[in-house]
Amino acid sequence: MEQPRRLVLASGSPYRKALLERLGLPFEAHSPDLDEAPLPGESPADTALRLAVLKARALAYRGELVIGSDQVASCEGRRYDKPGNHANAVRQLRELSGRTVDFHTALALLDTRKPEVQTRVVLCRVAFRVLDDARIEAYLQREKPYDCAASAKAEGLGIALIRSIETDDPSSLIGLPLIALCEMLERAGMPVL
Repeated sequence: MEQPRRLVLASGSPYRKALLERLGLPFEAHSPDLDEAPLPGESPADTALRLAVLKARALAYRGELVIGSDQVASCEGRRYDKPGNHANAVRQLRELSGRTVDFHTALALLDTRKPEVQTRVVLCRVAFRVLDDARIEAYLQREKPYDCAASAKAEGLGIALIRSIETDDPSSLIGLPLIALCEMLERAGMPVL
């Protein structure tokens, strides 16, 4: 009889952990220690994909399924990382006011019994409303999204900053594309249902 496989989330993100919990599968979460800087000339989608695969490979233990994910936000050629503090979040939201941001969320599922890694990059295009300083300040005081790319937490009050969202997988904006993950888990022999 085959032993049940362990599922590992290669992430310290509470948002990714909460998303994966929605699927009702037992899993462990561990944060890999990686340099997440983009390579020279690397596109946002390529950065996200490279890092998702590196995260999965960093925690590859025998007989497990390891999930790696990464997200890179960009607008008109400029990357928007996690702001880290209030001043950077204000700057980001001022710059993104009335503009459209592309969130490239990459997913990698490594079956440690096989050489290949299943991968996908899901694009989510977010159009921001025109934001004045009072609205930005009110939002940041209430939400404090300093650990979210582009300073807007769409699963919370940040939705009030957004005019529209276009994507094939709404969970990708939060950081883990669950539709794609369900398909990958099915192919790996761990169906969600």
